[in-house]
Amino acid sequence: MPAGSADVRFGVLGCADIARRRVLPALGRLPGARVTVVASRSRERAAQTARDHGARPVTGYREVLDAEDVDAVYVPLPAALHDRWVEAALLAGKHVLAEKPLTTDLLRTRALYELAESRGLVLRENVMFVHHPQHAEVARLVADGRIGELRSFHAAFAVPRRPEGDIRLRPELGGGALWDVGVYPVRAAVRFLGGDLDVAGAVLARRPGEEVDTSGAVLLRSGQGVAAQLTFGLDDAYRAEYELRGSRGRLTLTHAFTTPAGHVPVLRVEGPDGVQDMALPAADQVERSLAAMVRAVRDRDCAPDAGSLHQARLLAEVVEYLEKKPGDPSFNALSS
Repeated sequence: MPAGSADVRFGVLGCADIARRRVLPALGRLPGARVTVVASRSRERAAQTARDHGARPVTGYREVLDAEDVDAVYVPLPAALHDRWVEAALLAGKHVLAEKPLTTDLLRTRALYELAESRGLVLRENVMFVHHPQHAEVARLVADGRIGELRSFHAAFAVPRRPEGDIRLRPELGGGALWDVGVYPVRAAVRFLGGDLDVAGAVLARRPGEEVDTSGAVLLRSGQGVAAQLTFGLDDAYRAEYELRGSRGRLTLTHAFTTPAGHVPVLRVEGPDGVQDMALPAADQVERSLAAMVRAVRDRDCAPDAGSLHQARLLAEVVEYLEKKPGDPSFNALSS
């Protein structure tokens, strides 16, 4: 970002649905940021998306990395392409915001964070829900002892069946329930239980005819003896919630992961004194995630994101756990 520049200028690699529906409109509303270049393999798609957001269209991704009017690159490509293009953007001297997961390989995730830090660049994984203030309120109530001593954490994220050919169902693009929706409950466990977590069990399943896992469950344990039970799926009724259970009560939050900007969260607190439903302020977690990225770029906050690294380690441990069970269909789903 040149000295005196008013805005962090973003280039976009790809016109994925999440980019067009959520991220680009939010960037357009965010003070201190603007989109200057939009790339796609399709000239027409790039032109349409760029026109909608006052940007310049280009065909192919390399031109974005070479552009002088781009300070930061947003990467909404399929997970299997993140490694290559995040690295290329960092080597081109651009800050990077990449959709989750940053990569599907722990060693490469660590290497990319190290590369970014060594070059004085910001690298962030766009796990947006962690920026919603509702989770800070949950953490405050737990710390204040509203449910006593924390005993267990339970989280679920599931979405309806994806259409045939969707990238989430293609193994060569890094698809599957673990990498797409499993990231959310794993990251939520890290948010509330810390990084001292290990995988105690895991299972993945796939519906007949699919090449990737379409549902799964993970059991984690903390060094303090708190268990986390996590479930996720790509062929379920919508569910996005978590619950913290303590020695004196429990806290429950629904719409926890893909919270709409206008949604008024309701946190249920159950304890010896009865049930209380607490309405919390609405917030736009997309804008908040982008604002955090802009602040990091301005402040040159290049330190690796500890939460992202803990998440990557736990996902790698899930894969390792499953690979030790070669007769299990879950192993076959991961190694197709």
